[in-house]
Amino acid sequence: MNRTQRWRLAWRSAFFALFVLAPPLDLFRLDLTQGHFIVLGMPWTLDIRDTTAMEASLNLLLRAFLPVALLVALGAWVAWRYGRLYCGWLCPHFSVVEMINALMRRASGRPTLWLRKPLPQAQRDGVRISPHASLWVVVALAVVGFSLLWSVTLLTYLLPPAQVWGNFFSASLSDGQLLFLIVATGVLLVEFTLARHLFCRYGCAVGLAQSLLWMGNRRALVVGFDRARAAECATCDASCEHGCPMRLQPRQIKRRKFTCTQCQRCVQACENVNRPLGRTSLLQMLDAQCALDVSARDFGRRPVTPATCFRRRLAPGGSDA
Repeated sequence: MNRTQRWRLAWRSAFFALFVLAPPLDLFRLDLTQGHFIVLGMPWTLDIRDTTAMEASLNLLLRAFLPVALLVALGAWVAWRYGRLYCGWLCPHFSVVEMINALMRRASGRPTLWLRKPLPQAQRDGVRISPHASLWVVVALAVVGFSLLWSVTLLTYLLPPAQVWGNFFSASLSDGQLLFLIVATGVLLVEFTLARHLFCRYGCAVGLAQSLLWMGNRRALVVGFDRARAAECATCDASCEHGCPMRLQPRQIKRRKFTCTQCQRCVQACENVNRPLGRTSLLQMLDAQCALDVSARDFGRRPVTPATCFRRRLAPGGSDA
């Protein structure tokens, strides 16, 4: 695991913990029993009762439209510049996707049930995985555990967390709470077992919005492929593709990587393949003018990427420079 992946693990772990702990800590939740949001321990209401029309309009602007507009604008700007950065570096759902993918590969050799052939047990990038059918028990426990955790956590965003967790551990859930957990857990069980990255690719509105904004910016951050050295891929086993949790082909043009999450696992795989040979990775992160090559509509109309866009020498320590 390189430095980028260690940073990703730290960010994803921290954000997953925040996702679970935000309601109990009253950082953010919608309390249906009180009829308003709670933000940083304080009630967040529109406060439009018993006010004049001018005061009500001002409160709506400052307490509803302005915060939402600022949040959407910030998210749109990040997506425009960096694509699905939230998905690859923060999203608590994608964290579960990657974890279950890894467990399923260790159990069956396939990161998803829909993959026709198992991935190589020994890859050129140094990955060594020998599947063991006994690990299906671990996969099942992870799927059930995360489905239930997600369901209870979602419920704590709507009802007092102390009440939800207390009723859950004492097996005294109300009919409404029990129905919510049964339905939510059932849906998540199916999704975590069968869909996962397919939901990320085709069913997530947040991810789709990020991808559309990213595609509109031809100079946005993107995984670039050093085509001048394409012949060096001839002896590789496509380790970059095996490492992609979204099952994409990183060497393709941008529109064929529409759902790229910027996780950079393909870049790490290519680095691991080429470093022992004294070469830099053929896959590198590009932006601005350097990204135009990847962002072209098709192969025949792609501009020539300047040689300065790619690092083609190793630093003294053996890392890309």
